[in-house]
Formats: sequence, C-alpha cells, structure tokens
Amino acid sequence: MKILHLIDSGGLYGAERMLLTLVGEQVARGLSPLILSVGESAADDKPLEVEARRLGLPVKAWRMAPGFNLRESWSIIRWARREQYQLMHSHGYKFNVLMGIWPEALRKIPLMTTLHGYVRASRFTKSWFYEALDRLVLGQMRQVVLVSEAIRFQIPGRIARSNRVSVVMNGLNTESVRHQATQSLGAELDDFLVNGHPVILGVGRLSPEKGFDRLIGAFRILLSHYPEAQLVIVGEGKQRDALEQQVAESKLSDHVCFPGYIEQVAALMKRTSVLCIPSLTEGLPITLLEAMSLGVPVVASDVGEISNVLGDQKGGIVFRYESPSALAEMLVAAIEDRNNTSARARWSEQRVEQAFSGHAMMEHYLKIYQQVLA
Repeated sequence: MKILHLIDSGGLYGAERMLLTLVGEQVARGLSPLILSVGESAADDKPLEVEARRLGLPVKAWRMAPGFNLRESWSIIRWARREQYQLMHSHGYKFNVLMGIWPEALRKIPLMTTLHGYVRASRFTKSWFYEALDRLVLGQMRQVVLVSEAIRFQIPGRIARSNRVSVVMNGLNTESVRHQATQSLGAELDDFLVNGHPVILGVGRLSPEKGFDRLIGAFRILLSHYPEAQLVIVGEGKQRDALEQQVAESKLSDHVCFPGYIEQVAALMKRTSVLCIPSLTEGLPITLLEAMSLGVPVVASDVGEISNVLGDQKGGIVFRYESPSALAEMLVAAIEDRNNTSARARWSEQRVEQAFSGHAMMEHYLKIYQQVLA
C-alpha cells in the first residue's frame, strides 16, 4: 500500500511528531509511505525533514511558491500518479485546500485528512480564510480523521454526523521518547537551568491559542513562592515578540528563557518540575503524551482530549482558566503535593503504554485506509 503524506510543516510540534510515529509504524508493518514535506522555494531543510532522515524514514522535500498555488498542487498530483500512490493523506489545512479543490475525478487518487484542530483565528485574517476554505473542502475527503471528539463540533454538522468521520487518538513511540530523554542539553540551556528550581516548561507554537501569555502571568506570581524558579517556553511563532515584551515588562527576563525550536524536548522534560499546557484550544497534544510517558507532572487546560487522557485528574491537574493567580496555585500544588504527584506520574506512564502506543494508532489508520481503498 503506497501512501503519500502531505504536510507544510512549521516546526517539529505535535502534528509532525505524530506523523513521524505513524510513518515509522507503517514502515515496520510493511507499507510504503512517503512524507512529502512542502516549503517555500528558498527554504532550507525543515526540522521535520531533518528528523525524518535521522530516523531513516522516507521523506521528500518539495519547494514551491507560497499561497494558493493551484498550478504546483496539480504538479504534485501528476507526480503522485506517476509514482503510483494509492492514497493521499493530508496533515493540515494547506493540503486539505490545495488537494481538495480538485475533484477526485480529476485527481484520480483518493484523499483523506487528519484534523489536529483549528486555531480560533480572528475573523477576516489569512488563517480565518484558510480555515473557512478547509471546512468547505472537507466534503471532498474520503475520510476525515479527528484526533479529538471535541473537533467534531468545529466542522460542518453534515460532515461531523456522517460515516466519513473517525476519531483516532494520537500515539507515541515511548521507547524513542525515553531514549531521547537521555540526551544532553546544549550549554546555553544547561547554564540557564543550573541554579533554577522549580523549572516550569511550556512547549508549542508561539501563537495566541497556546495561551503562553497566561503562563507568563502565572509564573510572575509563582516567583513569590519560589524566588529561584525558572520558566522555559520552547517553540517559535509570530507571538514571540509579544511574549518577550510581556516578560520584559514584568521584569522576568532573568527567569524566563525562549530557546526557540530545540530537538531535545524530552531531555528538557527530565529536568522539569511541571509541564504546563495553558492552551485555549487543543486536540490531543503529543507533548502531553511525552510528559506522561516520562512521569513529568502536568498542569493542563481542560480542552480537547486532555481531561480524558489524564483520566479526570488521575494523571495530572486539569483546569479551566480563571486568573493568573489561580493557575499559579495549581502549579504550586503540582510542585508541593509530592505524594499525589508521584501517584499521578505512575498512573500516567501506564496509561500511555496501554492506550496511546504508536502501534495502536497505526492499526486504526490501517483500517481506515483499507476502507477508503475498498
């Protein structure tokens, strides 16, 4: 079975790590997947491409002009037909639109997608426009896979209620994560963390829906309890300047680090007291599963599948955001309540092994592929 995975990646975040796990399991199962990683014409190697090559996974870099580039999307279709791909699997709104705009009668290759969630873009912005187009073209998909039941309420009702929609939870290669956790951090992060305790970690794209402004507000209050505390926010994005300004205005610069995108997230987690996920919207964050597999305490928003995955607080503290001080209190509880925190960590490790393995995720997708191709 030849599957072409289509993605325009902005880093190595949840959707990218889920895709790498899925493709690795597909190769092990004897399938023939390929990651087609698209970028702008002058783009260097993307982190996804570098990581795929490091893992020995099949990946092809494709460069094209940005935007609504129908000519180049047709070139990809023609190339995929020549290479005899049986199925296109899109991971993100860009290829949902660029491939879904072509009727299957012209495309000749069935198309399906995995929706990782929408970003709640402001009306009439570029992201809002693409998300609106995305919802329109979902009708062209043979199957729409959601990583969370909550996303069902974000897509048109006629599609959400159809038998073309499935929910497949993200999976994780726990052995790989634990190996990555043994790697060393760079000198800059080592120096930053050497005297810090506790260490609070946030991971994700630096964009408003991730709620890192909430975390910075709570961290300012946390410092009154722990004067040596440190906050590390890993990721890149358009909100970086605004977040750095918030840190400077709050006089937190000596305590907050923005290392950008780094590969050693698992190793950083092992040095972390708490992972905080303050998001306004999520599907199922891979970062959450990674932290659970490593026994890292978690404080996370009650969005998407987070509460379900954490077993209604059995594996971590779940909150609905009220104020910076309320979030700071929850971070303090995760740090100080060691008995409960240890019990949650043990429960979390078992939960990931039993319910969120990469192999189980791949088997779910294989059934969907077989249904589409039938």
